[in-house]
Amino acid sequence: MDPSRRPRLIVLAGPTAVGKGTVAQYVRDHFPQIRHSVSATTRAARPGEVDGVHYAFVSDADFDRMVDEGEFLEHATVHNRSRYGTPRASVQAALDEGSSVLLEIDLQGARQVRASFPDAVLLFLAPPSWDELVRRLVGRGTEDEEERARRLRTAEVELASQEEFDATIVNADVAEAAREVVERILEAESADEPAAAGTPGGVAR
Repeated sequence: MDPSRRPRLIVLAGPTAVGKGTVAQYVRDHFPQIRHSVSATTRAARPGEVDGVHYAFVSDADFDRMVDEGEFLEHATVHNRSRYGTPRASVQAALDEGSSVLLEIDLQGARQVRASFPDAVLLFLAPPSWDELVRRLVGRGTEDEEERARRLRTAEVELASQEEFDATIVNADVAEAAREVVERILEAESADEPAAAGTPGGVAR
């Protein structure tokens, strides 16, 4: 990495079905210099998802152990059902090696990261419209009607939180949204505000 740049922790959050995973995958495929943290989750894998690539799929007991042992940078229960968490060690290792890290997490997790890592850059991924968000959720066909209703209630809360983020990116086109994410990361890496004392990339421990 260019020594004039410094690694940053970047959060990508947004409502259900907005395309966080698709945009993050595009960033992984086309901008390999940016590390992507693999979250742990207690939910079942969806068709096409690979353990250790898209998520680390763990049992409730294993998740409890990871919480008890302080292994998570952030963790939360999402949609009042499944739990998600970001392993701390892999994020810190990437930052120590000089690479920025992209976290694809929910609103609760983003707030925890902001509290622990004030230097983190929070990006909100928004849909072009509410109707388009509903269309995407229904179209992917991975949730029943009750689960879709639960996710849409959560999405209303998440969409109202955009002012808490450093920037909002509208996902009308995956490639364009991913490029804007990368542009925001590069801008953050070259920003001249000082990092937190004693930690790479301004990581507050």
